[in-house]
Parts: sequence; structure tokens; C-alpha cells
Amino acid sequence: MLLTEQRVNEGGTPQGISGAEAANSEGSRSREADDSPMKVAGHEDVSGSVVDREEWLDFLRLSMIEGVGPKTRRILLDRFGSAAAVFRAPRSVLRQLPGVGPMLAERIASAPVEAELAQLLELCDHQGVLIITELDRLYPEPLRQVSDPPGVLFCRGQLLPTDSLAVAIVGTRHPTTYGLRMARQLAAGLARAGVTVVSGLARGIDGAAHQAALEAGGRTIAVLASGVLKIYPPEHAELAEHICRRGALISESAPYAEPLGSKFPQRNRLISGLSLGTIVVEAGDHSGALITANHAMEQGREVFAVPGRAEDRTARGCNQLIRDGATLVETAEDVLEVIEPIWQRWAGRAGFAKNGSREGLHPSGFGTSKGKADNAHQETLVQPSLPLLEECERRVLEAIDPEATLIDRVVARTGLPVSEVLSAISMLELRQLIRRVGGNSVCRR
Repeated sequence: MLLTEQRVNEGGTPQGISGAEAANSEGSRSREADDSPMKVAGHEDVSGSVVDREEWLDFLRLSMIEGVGPKTRRILLDRFGSAAAVFRAPRSVLRQLPGVGPMLAERIASAPVEAELAQLLELCDHQGVLIITELDRLYPEPLRQVSDPPGVLFCRGQLLPTDSLAVAIVGTRHPTTYGLRMARQLAAGLARAGVTVVSGLARGIDGAAHQAALEAGGRTIAVLASGVLKIYPPEHAELAEHICRRGALISESAPYAEPLGSKFPQRNRLISGLSLGTIVVEAGDHSGALITANHAMEQGREVFAVPGRAEDRTARGCNQLIRDGATLVETAEDVLEVIEPIWQRWAGRAGFAKNGSREGLHPSGFGTSKGKADNAHQETLVQPSLPLLEECERRVLEAIDPEATLIDRVVARTGLPVSEVLSAISMLELRQLIRRVGGNSVCRR
């Protein structure tokens, strides 16, 4: 299997271990040549400690082994303490652990060496693919909360801390005109409200949701069953490129992996795991969208369903979800009403900060003082905490009135791209500096 890393963020700053750094290992598992661990930029765990190159590569090797899923990986790490210790363990000891038979023990013993990893890293360097492991701060926080998080993700594009405020939209590959219209309306409304739209890049409802989120100026994430360099379905290749520029493609499969049937249910758990809630828009009795909804329920996430006509085959799954307790939704506002308090509680517990680290967020009473700015807006904050805001967040905050302000007006006042304004609004809401008034307006707290 091949994995590769390194991406740069929008400012051009490396966000991961590069192929060149990996190649410095000279293809050897021996660590005697370099006693000093090399710190790798961007590879910090959530508590802020930095992992060295060898630890990161060992974890990557372990996560790449076929048959080492989340549960087995946790058993191995709990038993041996580190990925490096797992590779040093005798086969006879490995076979004693639950879920590790002779074949898997042999795979662990013959895991890729650093030379192979360096080749993979170099490939990803050239193709713009970022490798994110559970050891990295860039790893999506919502996925850490599920029972079976993937050890490694391949990513094209950019994941942002604000992507934790996400809702999945999934449904049939053979939608009706009504289903497509509802998927687009919901995706566009959520995107305009600063919510990242997550889906699976499939034909039908998934593709419509991604496209509508982009057209609304928002962010979207596509989770693939194939590798991020093997777009499936192929007719969505152009859509995938647009998503890379305004969101991310992610997969737990190697970059050029084929879209095997067994990978789709696994992919579905990531769609729901990345999201605070999952909306099902048209689904038959045995639709993959229902698998995603079941994953969401098991993960303790919200499930929403769009009602359909009783005689429509594609409405059966949604109507059954509603009978089973899913929230009936007709507009984006229906979803926002449910997820906003959940987001506030969840993000507060996770301790998000603007840079994605888990620093405590303690709302303080921000005061305001009247002062002339321009004839369009006249209020300026004078907080000691305000300098902690990014420049984009500061400009957006200054463009919001104490009374309801249309998001379109904020975009016009700041002159910033819609996607940046929506991202800043999400962070300002999290900091409890502003609140949402309906789906398309915000105001100062």
C-alpha cells in the first residue's frame, strides 16, 4: 500500500512531514546513525506535544497494515506502548492478542520499511496529498470522538478547525427532481450559514450537495471509498478539483486505491463521524445512505430526514427514519435550530481555539465602546482579548451590527471572499462574540 504526504496550506506553509524529510532516514530501520530525534513541523498531538519523525513513521506503518483496524491498533498500542514496540514484538507474542492471528502477525512483521514509506511520501509530495495521522493536530476532532477512528487519513485540499461545524447530506444515486432540489436547497442554506457540508462524492444526492455548497460560497468535504487520486465516479473528477480548492477530499485508503465495494460502508462511518448530524435526502430500503444514518446514531450524532411521498420508492428509507425518531427537516433552518446548541456544548467540551488546538475557551464579557469608523458601520470593540482574533475575524466582527446584519452585507463591508466570511462567522459564534439571527443574519452579542 502506498501513502504519501505533504501538503501546503493556503499561505504555502508545509503542514506535514515531507518526502525529503522521510528520505533522510536513508531507507533503513536502524536508528543508530541518528541519535537525536528530528521534530517534524506540523506533527503535534492535540495536547501540543511534538512527535518525532520516527514515532510518526512507525505509527503510519502500523496504520497502513491490512487487517489492523481501529480496535486492533488500540489493542496493540495498549499492550506494547508504541508502534515501534509492536514491530519489535515476537510473532508468538503478537498471536496471543485478540484479533491477531498468524496471518496478521506475519503482516505486522513484514510491514513497509522506511525506504518504502519515503517513496510513498515523495509521491504524495508531488501529487499534493497530505497524510494526517491520529498523532497530528490536523486530525479532525470529531473523528477522535468515535469508537473506531481511522489511524490515517489522506487529504487533498485543506481541513480547517471550522470544519468541525459540519453536517452530512447523503442520499440515493438515483434521485427524483424533488430530491435533487431539496439536497441543493439544504446544502446551500447550510453553507451560507457557515456549516461545512460533508458527503461522499457519489452520483445523485451527494454530488448535488457538494455542488450547491460550492455555489453558495461555502466549504464542503468529500469522503471517498477510493484513493484521493483515484476519483470515483470518474465523471465527478472536475467537481473533485473544485472541492479541493474550497474544502477537501479525504480517504483512509491509499492515494491510488480502487473503489472496492467493501470500502463504501467504512467510508460511510467517516461521513457521519466528521459531522454533527446527517441528513438523508431520498433513500430506498437498502440504501447506503441508511448505513450512514445508522453510523450516525451509533456515534451519538443527530439524524435528519427529508420526508417524501408514501408511494415513492426513494422515500421509503427517509420515512422509516422519521418513524424511528429522526428529525423531519424541510429547510436548513430546521437543521440549524438543532445543531447550534449541540455545537456550542460539544465545541466547548473539545476546547477548540482558532488554530485548531485544544486550548480552553472561556467566554468573557466582551464590552463595546462607541466610536466613528465609517458611515456604514460605527462600532469598534476595545477588548484586551480582541488582538487574539485573526485579521479576517476582526474585520468580520467589525462589520456586524448589534442588530441583525445580513451575511451578504458583512461580505460587502469586508470585501472578503464569502468562504472566508462564513469561516470567520463560525469562529466568532464559537467565541460567543456574535449569534445567529435566522439562517442568513448575525448580530453582536
